[in-house]
Amino acid sequence: MSNLTRFEPAREMLTLREAMDQLFNEAFTRPFGLTPDMQAPSIDMFQTEDNLVVRAALPGVKAEDMQISVTGDLLTIKAEMKEKTNIKEEAYHIREQRYGSFERTLSLPSEVLADKAKAEFENGILTITLPKVEETRPKTITVKAK
Repeated sequence: MSNLTRFEPAREMLTLREAMDQLFNEAFTRPFGLTPDMQAPSIDMFQTEDNLVVRAALPGVKAEDMQISVTGDLLTIKAEMKEKTNIKEEAYHIREQRYGSFERTLSLPSEVLADKAKAEFENGILTITLPKVEETRPKTITVKAK
C-alpha cells in the first residue's frame, strides 16, 4: 500500500517570519565583497603593553601564498588557498572545503611601527606582531606620598 500525501500549496509557502529569518541570515553571514569560493578567516586582535597582535586562522594556506601590508592605520591580509587535486565536479559526494583567494582589511586601534612588524605562521595560524609607536604606549606615573 502506498502512502499518498495530498498537495497543499499553503504548506509549501514560507511564513513571513521564516522569510525574514532567511533574509537576515543571508545578509549578515556573508558580507558584501566576499566571494563564495573562500570567505575571510576568523581573526583575533589584542593589545599588550608594547604590541598590537593579530591572529588569523588560515588552515591549508601556504606562507608563500600570503601577502600582508600596513598602510596608515589599516592592516590588509591577502591569501590564496589552491586546490590540490584534480577531481571532476560530478565525482564529489560532499564538498565543504573552500578554495580561492580573499582579502581582509582591519582598522588598527593605535599607531604602529610597520617597518618593525613580525609575522609568523605555524599550524595554520598566522600571528602578526605590530610594535606600538612610543607615544601610544601607556605611561605609568608613580605617586610619592609626603
